[in-house]
Amino acid sequence: MTTVSSRPSDIKKAWTLIDADGLVLGRLAAIIATRLRGKHKPSYTPHMDDGDHIVVINAAKVKITGNKAKNSIFYWYSGFPGGLKEHTQGSILAGKHPERVLIKAVERMVKRGPMGRQVMTHLRVYPGAEHPHEAQQPVKLDVAAMNRKNKRA
Repeated sequence: MTTVSSRPSDIKKAWTLIDADGLVLGRLAAIIATRLRGKHKPSYTPHMDDGDHIVVINAAKVKITGNKAKNSIFYWYSGFPGGLKEHTQGSILAGKHPERVLIKAVERMVKRGPMGRQVMTHLRVYPGAEHPHEAQQPVKLDVAAMNRKNKRA
């Protein structure tokens, strides 16, 4: 058997559109991270960026199961004494930039390092139903139909 390794000239990047309305956050993030990295393709090569471009709409309507809306907390430090800041996932979803919850979930599932930073540039997340990528003709991916647990009412 021979192992086939992709070259940059062999890589074909597709555009995928995902509607996040009613989808469970963690399951959606796992599917997005897999497709961003290119692991769903038979030509996957670990050292090459052969993933797709992903456009996510309605990210503000993503569902969080259990008590994670109030118990899952994002921390950051301002650099000053007593400067530990925190926000819950529920408060971020109800706030000004609800798409950041999904971006952070995907970011934590993608490999850290130069390849992960490059892969994350192919993710575009929008809180509403409009997006400026119609010219790329993204193919709609029905994540809710993949598994019955992916969608919550």
